[in-house]
Amino acid sequence: WLTSDNMHHQWLLLAACFWVIFMFMVASKFITLTFKDPDGYGAKQEPLILTAVTKVEEVHVPEEKHWPEEFQPTGKALSGNLIRQPLVHMERLELLRNVCRDTALRDLSHTTVSKFVLDRIFVCDKHKILFCQTPKVGNTQWKKVLIVLNGAFSSIEEIPENIVHDHEKNGLPRLSSFSDSEIKKRLNLYFKFFIVRDPFERLISAFKDKFVHNPRFEPWYRHDIAPGIIRKYRKNRTETKGLQFEDFVRYLGDPNHRWLDVQFGDHIIHWVTYVELCAPCEITYSVIGHHETLEDDAPYILKAAGIDHLVSYPTIPPGITVYNRTKVERYFSGISKRDIRRLYARFEGDFKLFGYREPDFLLN
Repeated sequence: WLTSDNMHHQWLLLAACFWVIFMFMVASKFITLTFKDPDGYGAKQEPLILTAVTKVEEVHVPEEKHWPEEFQPTGKALSGNLIRQPLVHMERLELLRNVCRDTALRDLSHTTVSKFVLDRIFVCDKHKILFCQTPKVGNTQWKKVLIVLNGAFSSIEEIPENIVHDHEKNGLPRLSSFSDSEIKKRLNLYFKFFIVRDPFERLISAFKDKFVHNPRFEPWYRHDIAPGIIRKYRKNRTETKGLQFEDFVRYLGDPNHRWLDVQFGDHIIHWVTYVELCAPCEITYSVIGHHETLEDDAPYILKAAGIDHLVSYPTIPPGITVYNRTKVERYFSGISKRDIRRLYARFEGDFKLFGYREPDFLLN
């Protein structure tokens, strides 16, 4: 009986030992899992994060590009369009420089920085900004932005429409109002920009605004300028209808158009070339915006100029900046190839400098 009882106690002791060892192993495993090296955990998880970021970068930004610090995207700027913006604008400026160096296009790409050009450039000394006005590409809104920055009004919504283009009241000095030394200093130091648009679509916009709708009570376009163009360029003199687009194209494409331009004075700013307005080969601009991509370009310009925290570009109505190929082709459908080629010959510098493609209907 005693022997049997001792064996029973031994088995109980042995079982207890096994149980202790088992519990120790479980506890050890638990401790290892709970207090595992955090660097090791991070190393296992980090590739997931890196993969996600790398995929965004591979889609939108070539790996070999290293952006200057001021262009590094942060926060919400990781959206595709904003990541691409610096590259887009660098390419535009590089294209501009290359075309400016093309001797074959010199007469179409170069001009004198005359008073006419300096009159087009508006100054914001407070924030060191120069804006060259290129009518019919949304310039009214940019002038409102500068008016607010100059302090004439506290917000864009407060600016009366009749004040925007009244240069006696809008608080926007022109660069031509400064001395030669002050002009040179501003051209060298200030942030400079302007906006362009497909050259032919811009001409259509100018024609519709000034000779068809004429919304701003500017009677001289219909009563002085239109009759002058008709007398010179209309083939059928018996027609009594107002200025037609065909007449307008003939005038603009005439190599001897300048004698009429002199008579029309500064009103020609609505249809002369970007070269004549802003001298892009003589003045080193910081940014050139495109009307067709204004939704992306406007916030980029504000940020590049360092004023995005002070003012916003007014809301752009949907579809208003989209290039309307059908409209352009319709307007030019009744124009002779000879007149279109002459027109293109005058505006070829604008097409080439800013990367606009020669119209398909001119090639057919």
